[in-house]
Amino acid sequence: MASPKPELQLPSPFADIIDLLHIAPSGDESAVAAIRQRDRQLTKPPGSLGELEQLVEFLGRWQGKAKPTLDNPMVAIFAANHGVTDQGVSAFPREVTAQMVANFTAGGAAISQICALHELNLRVFELALELPTGDITRTAAMDDRMCAATVAYGMEAVAGKPDLLAIGEMGIGNTTVAAAIYAALFGGTGADWVGRGTGVDDAGLKRKADAVDRALALHQDALGDPLAILARLGGREIAAMLGAIISTRQQKIPVIVDGFVATSAAAIAQAVNPDAIEHCIFGHLSGEHAHARALEAMGKRPRLNLGMRLGEGSGAALAAVLAETALHLHSNMATFGSAGVSDKG
Repeated sequence: MASPKPELQLPSPFADIIDLLHIAPSGDESAVAAIRQRDRQLTKPPGSLGELEQLVEFLGRWQGKAKPTLDNPMVAIFAANHGVTDQGVSAFPREVTAQMVANFTAGGAAISQICALHELNLRVFELALELPTGDITRTAAMDDRMCAATVAYGMEAVAGKPDLLAIGEMGIGNTTVAAAIYAALFGGTGADWVGRGTGVDDAGLKRKADAVDRALALHQDALGDPLAILARLGGREIAAMLGAIISTRQQKIPVIVDGFVATSAAAIAQAVNPDAIEHCIFGHLSGEHAHARALEAMGKRPRLNLGMRLGEGSGAALAAVLAETALHLHSNMATFGSAGVSDKG
């Protein structure tokens, strides 16, 4: 009697994503050395521009340029809907996601105005808004193949060859799914991670915490793997932001990550490979109280702290404006020699 044939083991839908997260090109330290050499010649005391000097080094290190450029800075907003809104976790219906996307493109949103004022290229990526992800308290947000395909879609965000990418999101209900991701990665209960989001009252806050706790219990057997966490608990916009983070590293594009929700995409990448987000900085500290806890768990710090919790890439865009200012100073200030100013000797 012939022995049974062994079952064919199909590769994981996440195999390529895992490989790319572990192929993390290093920054260019020779570019940083050249930037520091010029900085020492500028008409100012060394280090006197503080973090502005560090921002120029960040750009040069990850662009691989001794003379960094910001000719095409881009803000990419990823928009998606969430089935968990059926649990009453948001002050607004999920139809608002599509309405806000229209507002972005019409120029009426805060991010639209920031980008117009500062000449940042704004791109909005809609992710099947008519098809919310699964309600994470009852089922997986996405199956593995859909999640992997959405990560791949997010990699296309850099098709316009930006020299800096600021990533943000729009999605009613997504602070709840981000809270669930953080709880799965870093421990704690829903109450530790949820915040007011779109402005829920105390009852809404309790519903958010309860939704996270129920989701964690339902999916507990799959929460040992970061990409499984993304598929079970996350959202399409978070998966797409992960794709953008992966693609930018391969293409030597520095990234500024926005607030509470966007940071969850970076947290997934870091959980797969701690070096995978070294080309990212975090634009601001969100007014969502648990954002500080997430950044601390990741060993990261924000560049701005303005009490903002708008989302839509607004904090990342303002940090990009700061980076533009830093680069303008570095590139255009006079040197001691050109200005005829005596150096300290």
